[in-house]
Amino acid sequence: MRGAVAFIEEAVRADEPVLVLLPARRIAALRAELPDPPGIRFADMEDLGSNPARIIPAWRAFVDETPTPGGSVRGIGQSAWPDRPPAELAECQRHEELVNVAFRDEPRVRLLCPYDARALPDVVLEEARRSHPVVWEAGQASPSRSYPGVRALSAPFDRPLPAPRGMPDVMAFGDRSLEPLRSFVREHAHAAGLHEAAVDDLVLSAHEAAANSIRHGGGGGSLSMWREDGAVICDVRDDGMLDEPLAGRKRPSWRAADGRGLWLANQLCDLVQIRSGRTGSVVRIHMRLR
Repeated sequence: MRGAVAFIEEAVRADEPVLVLLPARRIAALRAELPDPPGIRFADMEDLGSNPARIIPAWRAFVDETPTPGGSVRGIGQSAWPDRPPAELAECQRHEELVNVAFRDEPRVRLLCPYDARALPDVVLEEARRSHPVVWEAGQASPSRSYPGVRALSAPFDRPLPAPRGMPDVMAFGDRSLEPLRSFVREHAHAAGLHEAAVDDLVLSAHEAAANSIRHGGGGGSLSMWREDGAVICDVRDDGMLDEPLAGRKRPSWRAADGRGLWLANQLCDLVQIRSGRTGSVVRIHMRLR
């Protein structure tokens, strides 16, 4: 907390705006340490960043709409905390990597990412060192020895996803009508107990992912569905290679012909995991049962 307070106080002295994205309990603790300075915005990360793919668009909007003549824009963002489910934590780690890609040409953007070293497992802390070029530990800043550079972090992300714990239901789809796919998703989502609005959102998201497979992944693919850890999960797989690291994290222009499907899925669903490698690509969509 001391590091965050010092970071904000330095920004206030330099008249630099700051966006603070932390869990609500940490925002309350931080506010207690600070006066009420102008130019500081707060948002609850447990809400805004419940799907980690929504965090970079929030930073992007803040940077684009904030005038900083000759100065910097600062942010504090804590995406990982101890009780986050493993799938969300994996996407937090990917988010931290992609921040470097999203703002590689923005030297005026300065971001501080707090980690609770006492509560998070060592493997998470090691991933934090790998995804940040500079690491603060014990009050000292030093270059991270495990940071691979922006080019490496921009490569297609092929870290394997865990296999389903049960036996999923699977269907193939091709370049004809996607109506059978939509019916398949709707039937399974209803059977799993999703409420109607969530069913509609999952159907639309799966349709968009499958349409991307048809356009860019060899003309078709497979869709799998199962229920796990209080969520309905939908995998869309194809033989293509997805080489845009920020897919689903960049707000598409209204003129853009592509880029809407994964963006839409991230806005509608609780979690979207994207993996791509030599064996093809997968988009895994999670919708929690409420």
